[in-house]
Amino acid sequence: MRSGNDTVSDIELNTTANIPTASRSSHRRLLETDVLALGLAIAVGILVLGVGSSILARSIFPTAPGWLGCTVLVLVLGLAVVGCHLCVQLHGEMRNRRRAAEEDRRNALTDPLTGCYNRRSIGPASDTLLTEATNRDDAIAVIMIDVDNFKTINDTYGHRVGDIMLRQCALRIGAVLPTGSVMARLGGDEFACILTYPPAYPYQVDRLANQIVAEAATPVETEGFHGSLTVSLGLAHSEAPRQASDNRPLIDALLHQADVALYQSKKTGRDRYLWYTDHMEDALRHRCDLEAGIRAGIARGEFVPYYQPVLDLATETLVGFEMLARWHSPSFGLLEPDVFIPIAEEIGAIAQLSDVLIGQALRDAQSWRPELTLSVNISPVQVRDPWFAQKLLKLCQVENFSRNRLEVEISETCLHGDLTGVITLLSSLKNQGVSLCLDDFGMGFCSLSQLRRLAFDRIKLHRGLVSGMAEDSDARAIVESVVTLGRGMNLPIAVEGIDSPALLEDLQDMGDFRGQGYIFGAPQPAGETAHLITRFMGPAALPASDMQLIGPAAIEPATAAEPIAQPASQPSGTPDETIAPTFTPQRRRHQA
Repeated sequence: MRSGNDTVSDIELNTTANIPTASRSSHRRLLETDVLALGLAIAVGILVLGVGSSILARSIFPTAPGWLGCTVLVLVLGLAVVGCHLCVQLHGEMRNRRRAAEEDRRNALTDPLTGCYNRRSIGPASDTLLTEATNRDDAIAVIMIDVDNFKTINDTYGHRVGDIMLRQCALRIGAVLPTGSVMARLGGDEFACILTYPPAYPYQVDRLANQIVAEAATPVETEGFHGSLTVSLGLAHSEAPRQASDNRPLIDALLHQADVALYQSKKTGRDRYLWYTDHMEDALRHRCDLEAGIRAGIARGEFVPYYQPVLDLATETLVGFEMLARWHSPSFGLLEPDVFIPIAEEIGAIAQLSDVLIGQALRDAQSWRPELTLSVNISPVQVRDPWFAQKLLKLCQVENFSRNRLEVEISETCLHGDLTGVITLLSSLKNQGVSLCLDDFGMGFCSLSQLRRLAFDRIKLHRGLVSGMAEDSDARAIVESVVTLGRGMNLPIAVEGIDSPALLEDLQDMGDFRGQGYIFGAPQPAGETAHLITRFMGPAALPASDMQLIGPAAIEPATAAEPIAQPASQPSGTPDETIAPTFTPQRRRHQA
């Protein structure tokens, strides 16, 4: 499908370069025809020589018999018939060759599924359009279009339905494009459109983009599929081209910019369009640098586990640590997991990264007191891995780490999708003695029926609910409701984000919790955990080797008379790992 009067034959290309090599059978037919033609040519030469000889003989010997002339006439007529037949065959063969060459050329320039131009021909096809834009001083706009979630349609309904949907999408897009525009299918479910518009009326392109989004969303019913597609668009524009020699680089640059805008459009929600800005280019380059850095950083050991203390708020005693990933990047500095974990999930590096971090955490935890637990977070991508439980249990076996000391935290987002697979995973871990915690409870979509079916040992409230208790009565009511729910289901409650003494007092009065937050200490590298263990459990909790490392000045136990000091404010962005915990343990009146 092409808009306007443009046809593939109008594109000035090297035709010879676009004609594929003839097949082996075609070569055989041509060879047989050439051999026949050669044989006939030899026969004609012999007959001509014979006729000439006969005529010469009769002119010299007039008394030659009469049958010789009749024989020559018959031979000449036969030769004429054979020659005509050969000419017809050769003409037909040449016609077939021309048709095959034209078909091959057309296939090389167009997409066979939709009839649009393809990636190879979109540049030459836009030359005429750019020349007209230069003459009229029009601006150039490029629209990149991508069908959202097209892979799901292919996987669910089959490639036949997917092809039908692509043809429908191409027809609808082509129907709203202005006359003279160029449309191409670049591959898969991605299309590109090139058009001109008056520079004083850029809103025309916005209106066209909205039309494309609306047309694509029209419901479709075909071969078992009934629904609608959504598309994401990326737009880029340029002022009128000044030199014809610069047209092709201009189109390439606009296609790249529109592709960058398309990426941002899909990233920010899909079913919309965005114009290209220079900030998008910078963000995409930064993203590419992060991806390359993650892959290289895993091999170089730049990812290390940090540990944040977890306390029993009722007795104010240390019960374990939560492992939090950090990236010591030589290019970007110290990065928190919110920056690199989503990217690692998208590029398929999360499993390797998790194995490195959890393996190191298991080795670090070997030096702790045996009653201290280690909590690790797992990604939704890992939950979908049917072999994850076996991999984790094997890590524990390799590192000789007791499974009863390990707690796996799973966020509510992990429960979406294959709930049966999640139940199987949790059951495998729980049967081997691993504790399970539902993380970020209250901010996702976990239903009470799912909570009842899943074998969690603990639920952890999202930090947003906990930190908002002082200012938001609704947040406080939700926390109190979850506490009541936990008591009724015999599920202990954990909280995070405890950053002030007032919040700590509120939680201690509300019930028995496990808690963590900056009031107890920021996440620290493995070498600093000895100080935290000493602070909360006393020097007797450390082996002799660790006591020698931290020195005698750091192992003086705090007295119960010391007041709880106001902690330093939690820094934004990357936390300052040098913040010392300002919480001093005090035994509550309801101490167990």
